[in-house]
Amino acid sequence: MTTFPGGTSLTRVSVYDGGGTPHLHTTSTEAYVVIGGTGAVQTLDPTGFRETPLEPGSTVWFTPGVIHRAINHGGLELIVIMSNAGLPESGDAVMTFPPAVVGDPDRYRSAATLTSLSEESVRARRELAVAGFERLRKGGLEDFYDLAAALVRPRVEQWREIVRAQPPRADARLDALAAGDARHLREAAVFSAPESDPRGWGMCGRLGTHDVSVLTGVAADRSTRTARP
Repeated sequence: MTTFPGGTSLTRVSVYDGGGTPHLHTTSTEAYVVIGGTGAVQTLDPTGFRETPLEPGSTVWFTPGVIHRAINHGGLELIVIMSNAGLPESGDAVMTFPPAVVGDPDRYRSAATLTSLSEESVRARRELAVAGFERLRKGGLEDFYDLAAALVRPRVEQWREIVRAQPPRADARLDALAAGDARHLREAAVFSAPESDPRGWGMCGRLGTHDVSVLTGVAADRSTRTARP
């Protein structure tokens, strides 16, 4: 199985100087591991707003429905680990645009799409989402959840296929071991994946993604491997 462990994805993020674009995920849990610089993550959930400091060695994660925004106090670099690899790229992330935008799929798509690969385009999208975020801090989170769920609903069947293609759950391997089945051990392999170059423009910062479909290392070509007893 070549997919990164547990169906997760791994991205290195250099957070924008002006901070990231606030958003939530409808199905995926996200984790930050700070590897450089300082900053904070602003979050909003049904318990309220909070700001968590970030410094090298900090680890913070949040479940679906937590609106979050990374703030850069200077050189903030993160490793982002995301569950359900493939879903965030397929619309699982919903930005906190005003309700009239999130409630209209066409307007949302227009607002979410970068008009150019430039800081100006990223800034315009972020400012619209920050305006919606500040509004949500005053109320209306439950209504936003309903709008976000309605927005992504047409994608759910596509997402099912992505999830089905992810690695088997750990309990499947436990079942195999309990039955004396060691086939998964005979598929043992080592993989590595290069970081994207050039780095992309993400919601929170410049992205160095690791594309696990482009593999290097001794097990990159599984077709040449022969299982040994």
